Amino acid sequence: MLTRVFSKRVLLARSLAAAQFTVLTSGLIGLSSSIAWSEPKDIKWGTGPVGSVGHKALVVLADLLNKEMPDYRITVLPMPGAVMTVKGYATNQIDAFYGSDDSLREFAADSGRFKGFKASVQRQPVQSMWVFTLDVGLAIKASNADKIKKWSDLTGKKVFTGPLPFDTRLHLETALAAVGAKHIYTQVDLSNAGSQLNSGTIDAMIVYYTGGVVPAPWLTEASLSVDWAGLNPSPEEIATLKTKGFALEEVEASKISKNDIHVKKLTLSPFYWGFDIGMNMSTEDVYKMLTIVDKHADELAKLDGDFAQISGGKLAEFQTKALDQTWDLIPIHPGLAKFLKEKGKWNPKWDSKVASM
Repeated sequence: MLTRVFSKRVLLARSLAAAQFTVLTSGLIGLSSSIAWSEPKDIKWGTGPVGSVGHKALVVLADLLNKEMPDYRITVLPMPGAVMTVKGYATNQIDAFYGSDDSLREFAADSGRFKGFKASVQRQPVQSMWVFTLDVGLAIKASNADKIKKWSDLTGKKVFTGPLPFDTRLHLETALAAVGAKHIYTQVDLSNAGSQLNSGTIDAMIVYYTGGVVPAPWLTEASLSVDWAGLNPSPEEIATLKTKGFALEEVEASKISKNDIHVKKLTLSPFYWGFDIGMNMSTEDVYKMLTIVDKHADELAKLDGDFAQISGGKLAEFQTKALDQTWDLIPIHPGLAKFLKEKGKWNPKWDSKVASM
């Protein structure tokens, strides 16, 4: 009898222990799943090299989004040039890219730096957020202003149009070719561009500004090393550039430099740039991202003047200006479409280019 009672007690104890183990195990599994579920999704976002406009701006933007979108964790990944980020996204190496309308135009046409690249594409880049223009022009050493008076005078001269992978270089090279300037491309380091112009190693160098007024970080440093003068295209060259589709603007010298750049106005050619994520972010989350950026655009502009063009409630309007140039190049993220429709800025002609989730 005692043996039977003892056996029952042992069995009961074992059952209770087993039940407790099951509950504990289930709890741990549940806790583990909860922890795993709450982990933010990592986003490796490619941009230009350290010291470039794109890198500086994305660091500020990523800091905002990491605070406001805790389900994501954005890491800024500097790369040699924006074109590398488009290719990196298309081949699944990174999660988001920094692209210009010039890059997307080449990508869509399978030309230039993207010639033959379509065979390597694993996923289609899409447009999700345009943020500023980069406005490109030229500078020469001030003491040479009497000898070099227009862009075509650079024929046979050594010109630094920017680092090889830079889209700003491509844009300027294309513009120079349009007016028949057959210069000699000369590579120098961005950090030495001013001193190289001053010493005569190069005869001219690229200059560019975000939104036509904020100088590239490297240009600010270069301006300490050389007394440079803005080099404007002649009236005939301006007419040619406009005929060939280049946007042009004249910017007051006082708005872009505290130094005397020896011209009253500098002629620049703007083109569009965006920070784009693809279908790896949902419609609702891209819509949320754009709403956050729109809400905090003034704050972003105070931290970094590169965001001035989307501040003051102008994010939606800026998207439409960019899409007028780019809507037919690559698909448009449905999150961007939702944002623009809500703002009353959507153009129905873009409907066919909205990507499917």
